[in-house]
Amino acid sequence: MVADTSSPPSNSPTAPSMDHARAILQTTFGYADFRGKQAEVIERVLRGANTLALMPTGAGKSLCYQLPALVRPGTAIVISPLIALMHDQIRSAKALGIRAASMNSADMDNAATAQALREGQLDLLYVAPERANTSGFRALLEKSHIALFAIDEAHCVSEWGHDFRTDYRDLRSLLDEFGSVPRLALTATADKATRADVLNQLGLPEDGLIVAGFDRPNIRYTITARDGGTRQIIEYVTRSTGAGIVYAGSRKGCEQLAEKLASTGRRVGVYHAGLPADQRAAVQAEFVASEDMVMVATIAFGMGIDKPDVRFVAHAALPKSIEAYYQETGRAGRDGDPAEAQLFWSASDFARARQWLQGVDEERQGAERSRLNALAGLLEASTCRRNILLRHFAEEPQEPCGNCDICLEPPKVIDVTELAQKLLSAVYRTGQSFGIGYIEKVLQGREDERIQQRGHENLSVFGILKSEEAPLLRSVMRAAMAHEMLVTTEYGGLALGPAARAVLKGERVVSIAEPPPKKGRARASATPNPTGDPLFEALRARRAALAKANGIPAYIIFHDSVLRAMAAEKPASLAEMAGLPGVGAKKLETYGEEFCEVVRARAV
Repeated sequence: MVADTSSPPSNSPTAPSMDHARAILQTTFGYADFRGKQAEVIERVLRGANTLALMPTGAGKSLCYQLPALVRPGTAIVISPLIALMHDQIRSAKALGIRAASMNSADMDNAATAQALREGQLDLLYVAPERANTSGFRALLEKSHIALFAIDEAHCVSEWGHDFRTDYRDLRSLLDEFGSVPRLALTATADKATRADVLNQLGLPEDGLIVAGFDRPNIRYTITARDGGTRQIIEYVTRSTGAGIVYAGSRKGCEQLAEKLASTGRRVGVYHAGLPADQRAAVQAEFVASEDMVMVATIAFGMGIDKPDVRFVAHAALPKSIEAYYQETGRAGRDGDPAEAQLFWSASDFARARQWLQGVDEERQGAERSRLNALAGLLEASTCRRNILLRHFAEEPQEPCGNCDICLEPPKVIDVTELAQKLLSAVYRTGQSFGIGYIEKVLQGREDERIQQRGHENLSVFGILKSEEAPLLRSVMRAAMAHEMLVTTEYGGLALGPAARAVLKGERVVSIAEPPPKKGRARASATPNPTGDPLFEALRARRAALAKANGIPAYIIFHDSVLRAMAAEKPASLAEMAGLPGVGAKKLETYGEEFCEVVRARAV
C-alpha cells in the first residue's frame, strides 16, 4: 500500500504549530528563539507552503529543514550535492539526537537505510540528486511517508548559477510526482537572475521567496594587488591563526603553494580533483577535525565542508565571479566569530579570465562578461567593499561597514586619466604586441637593444612618463585590464580593448585608489576567545580529548562560543548548564557532566 505523503492542511487541528517548533528548538537544539528569517521559513514549511530561502552561510539554513523534520510526520528528504557534506551534517544531526542517514555510493548499508525509511525510523534522509532522479528511489518514496523535500545548494539548479548541475534541474519531475509534499530550496548565493531561474525550475511561487540578507558582518574583507609571486600569501598565512583555506588557480599551483607553506611550519593539506578519491576524503576529514590546519585547494574544495571554525579564507587567484567569491569567502566564520577574507589579484588574472570568455557559448558571453566586470568593480573599489557586495545581491546598505580594508584605511582616490592615455597610446604605437615590461621601458625612456632594433626610441610616447607617475603605472595597468581598456593577445602581449577608445578621446575618466605604501602590518588574532583564562583552556582541552576519543571534530561537541559561555557562567551542575545557548538535551546528556566536572575542579 502506498503511504499517504500529504501533510495536514494549515487550518487542521493536527497541523504542526510554531509553539511545538519553539519547544523543540529549546530542547533539541538548545536555543531560546529563532534567528533572522528562520521562523518565517519554518512557519511556511510547517503549513506546507513551497519556499526558496536565501540565507547567508552561518545563518542556520540546516535548522530550517531539520526542525520541521522533527515536527511534521514522516521523513525529510534532503537533496545535497556532495557525499562529504551529507556525512558531516549527519554526524552533527546525530549529536543532537536526530535520526539521520544517507543513501549513496559510499554507504555500505543502503538496504538497511531503505528499510528504516519505509518503517518511519528516520527523521532525515540525505541523497544526491543523481540518486533522487532514479526510478528505484522514487519507488522507495512511494512506500514511505515523506515530510518534506529540502533542496540544499539550490543555486545548482540554475544555468545562471556558478555551480550549475543538470541533475539538479532534473529534480522537478520528482517534486511534481509528490506534489502534496512541501519543497524547501535553500542557498546562500543567488543574484536576481539565478533566483528567478530557481523559482521557475523547481516550481516555487514568487511569494515563496524569503531573503534573509547577505551580510556577514563578522568577516573582514581585504583585497590586495599581487606582487612578488607567492611571497604575500605565505606572509599572510604565516601571521594568521586558526584553520584556514587558501584557494589557488590550478592543481599544480595548489601543490607548489602547499609545499612552500609547509616549509614555514604550518600544518598544510592539498585538495584538488586530480587526487585519488580516498586521498581527498582523508585530507578533508583531517581538515574538518583540526583547529589550525591550512588547506590549499582549487574550487573543487569547499561546498562539502560543514566546518564552522574556519578563521580565514585567502584567494591566491581570481575567483570566477562575485557570486563565487561570496560563497567561497563565506566558508570562513560560520560560527559567528571574527574571520578574514583576503584576496590577492593581478592583471594577468583578468587576462586569463577574458581568454576563457572567448570559449563560452555565445548566448552566455554577455552575462559572463557582466559578471567579470562586476568583479573588477569590487577589486578596484575605493568605497566600502561590503556595500558593493550587498548591492550586487540587490540589497541597499545605508552606511559603510567599518570592517573592510577600504573602511579601515580609506584610500585617496586619484584621477589617472592622463596616465591611462599615455599607457594606451604606448600600447597602440608599439604595435599592440608587447607586454607591460616593454611598454614600461618605452614610457620611461629606457633604451635597450630591443627598443633600438624596432626604432621605438623615436616614438612620441618614448620617455613621456613623469617621475611621479612611474609608481602608479602598474596600478593603472591593472585597472585598464580589469575594465577592458586593455586586453591580451594570444601571445600574451597587450592590445587595446573595447573601452580604450572612450579613454583616449577624453570621454571617460579613469580613477584609482592610491596604492598604499609598502609596509609590514601586524594583525591581531582573528579569534575573540579569552587569552590567559585557565578555565577556558581546560574546557578546550576536555573538548579535544572527547573529540579524539570519539573520532569526531571538536566543534561537533560544542562550538567555541559555548565554551566561552561556560567559562563566563561557570555552570557546576547539569541544571545550570542546561540554560546555556547551544546546549540541547542530547548534548547535555552526552557531554554535560564532563564539562561540569572541569568547572567544579577550577572552582575557587
